[in-house]
Amino acid sequence: MTCFSFYALLALASVGFATAGFQEPLQGSGSLLSDKWKWTQCGKPSDPVRIKSIQVSPDPPQPGANMTVTVVGQANEQIEDGAYADVSVKVGRIQLIHREFDLCEEARNAHTDIQCPVEEGEYTVVHTVELPKEIPKAPFNVAVRGFTVEDEPLVCLDLTIDFRT
Repeated sequence: MTCFSFYALLALASVGFATAGFQEPLQGSGSLLSDKWKWTQCGKPSDPVRIKSIQVSPDPPQPGANMTVTVVGQANEQIEDGAYADVSVKVGRIQLIHREFDLCEEARNAHTDIQCPVEEGEYTVVHTVELPKEIPKAPFNVAVRGFTVEDEPLVCLDLTIDFRT
């Protein structure tokens, strides 16, 4: 798995369900960027991957437009092939998507510079995706739960994106 893989997952998850965006830098464990979206790191400080910042452009994200996601994170231990993430997307209490991603495979498919295994260190990943025009005008809640190949917690991230105008 790659530290990138998680970041690619974040972008791909955001794109795969057509809901996520972030632009101005976020600090620490997450913060409110605008009234349209926020992120929170929900894991433990000892988790192998810690997100330092997330940016999106444009902010707020626009249905039918390209969205560029820039994620800066820290791998505090080597991330091995076989790491994965569960992503759940909800509108209110209604689950729209629940999918498991192989993080290394996502990194390979995205042709990124960072590939498995990923050594300890800080990484910056930039990924651009086209958001579908058909994104409903609703608030979305996205839960990303990453795990190591040994099924230990890797990273935990909650996102809220509001596509209402």
